[in-house]
Amino acid sequence: MIKQADYDLAILGHFAKDKLIVHGLEKDALGGAVYYGAIALAKLNVSVGIITLLAKEDFQYLNIFKVNGVGIFAYQAEETSGIKNTYSDANNLNERVCEPIAFAGEFKVQQIPDITAKVFHIGPIMAGEISLKLINYITSKFEKVSLDLQGVLRVRKGKKLIFVDWPEKEDGLKRIHTVKADSVESEIITGEKELDKAARRIASWGPQEVVITHKDGILVYAEGEVFEAPFTPRTLNGRTGRGDTCISTYLASRLKSPPPISCAFAAAATSLKLEEEGPFNRTYQDVLEKLNEDY
Repeated sequence: MIKQADYDLAILGHFAKDKLIVHGLEKDALGGAVYYGAIALAKLNVSVGIITLLAKEDFQYLNIFKVNGVGIFAYQAEETSGIKNTYSDANNLNERVCEPIAFAGEFKVQQIPDITAKVFHIGPIMAGEISLKLINYITSKFEKVSLDLQGVLRVRKGKKLIFVDWPEKEDGLKRIHTVKADSVESEIITGEKELDKAARRIASWGPQEVVITHKDGILVYAEGEVFEAPFTPRTLNGRTGRGDTCISTYLASRLKSPPPISCAFAAAATSLKLEEEGPFNRTYQDVLEKLNEDY
């Protein structure tokens, strides 16, 4: 079979139509790792393709990927996923209540396109998008695979999204190269409150690198060492999409740079994103200047 495309990164996950509530004010917003992650990479001139599910009437939203040069492998679902995110503290992105609005369904093995990617990032927004069978297929097809734990720990229960430990974590993580979590998710899956201990525990199940975001910055465990970098945004106008921006820019940087440099690069890029609503909309030069100023 002829390869359809070659990418630096591929990102799989639901495209989302979300609702954000901050200080009692509600607004509609687009979301998902495919949205925040892929657009950020495109702005940094990293070749990226997305694999996603959404309703036919929402295919119009895919134009934002087209205009940014993102490869698109989209499949029709009965509905487009969405989450209502209510922030109780505008200064703490970890403190939010998440409620499912809709769910586009589970990805199938046959929906993984015949592409090559230096890194394949599995970025679901909630549990049910991916199965252990699909993870095993992806890790057999791509040399380096990244997984966002949000997509296996955040479970739909009635009108709520709750965090539940992943029973298949040891089988599911043993062939994953890089794991992304936030401070809540890392504690749920390991029982460890201290981030460095949680990262080491996750790594003990197989992953070579662990990236944990928290309200103050990013912690990376790689090559037996812990690296940290703070978030330094001037404002917090763009709260949602922090984690997706962070892991995508970390993975992109790691294509050429060692873990400590990539940790700082991701923190700098994410800090710039936090200043504006929507996906990262700056340049590679902007990130370098931020690195020089704050790191």
